[in-house]
Amino acid sequence: MRGVLIACCAVMAAAATGCSGGAAAQPPAPALTWRQELRIADAQQRLIRQCMNRHGFGYWEDRELTLQESRPVRYVQDDVAWARAYGYGSRIGGKDGDDPNAAYRRGLPEARRAAFDAALDGGRGARLLTARLPGGGEIRKRLGGCGEEAGRELYGDPAEWFRVSKVAMSLGALYGDDLMRDARLTAAIRAWSRCMKAAGHPYADPQQARDAVLGRGPSGFAAERETAVADATCARATSLRAVATAREEHYRDRLRDRFGADLDAYRRLGLRAYERAVRIVPERR
Repeated sequence: MRGVLIACCAVMAAAATGCSGGAAAQPPAPALTWRQELRIADAQQRLIRQCMNRHGFGYWEDRELTLQESRPVRYVQDDVAWARAYGYGSRIGGKDGDDPNAAYRRGLPEARRAAFDAALDGGRGARLLTARLPGGGEIRKRLGGCGEEAGRELYGDPAEWFRVSKVAMSLGALYGDDLMRDARLTAAIRAWSRCMKAAGHPYADPQQARDAVLGRGPSGFAAERETAVADATCARATSLRAVATAREEHYRDRLRDRFGADLDAYRRLGLRAYERAVRIVPERR
């Protein structure tokens, strides 16, 4: 279950609460929801398509899934209605067949493929960004072309966004062990387990329940949905999500002295991107 719980609230797992001292200190920007993050991603795709079209290339946006189908499934899932409709999401598929952009690129002459790459992400001439992770190591990304243009439109400074987002989303490596041993969280999980056992699903934690029913193919969806509904019902009855969120915030807040500025920047740039995204694309239906 370690690692999955740490990502139970994708945006919240990267956002710290509180602010630095001083009467004039500004409160941090609100954390984005998954719906807002999805709209930013859709806006980025739209901007890239428009840019690629200006360069004389085709580009296809990926908006195949509905809004509810795009909802991420967290370790703690307490939306009973969603579980009743989708189970754990195993039947929600991506696009069938080949990526249309990859297929389009393969169909171009060699010289045009190089031009396509340069237009999309800068090709061989792109600059290489590096972000150092809180737990050690680093991650790299090429930045250039229409990808950089779209990032600049949304975030203002796409290189800074890359850096602070990787820091924010990787903080779990520093507090994960403490979180998994937290007395309040483990007590809530035991309460969830008792609830599940009473409902005929004897599992120790949500990940075990999910692993037991996933991977059975279409014929196993009835069991997946039944377990997912019980899981969400027990999570709601035991307030497991609220406990997990609160305890994660507790351990994350202890890192503000080292990473507070990066976390505040992550929220601020994310909100900036969302404010621009709403003017670029509608929300998925």
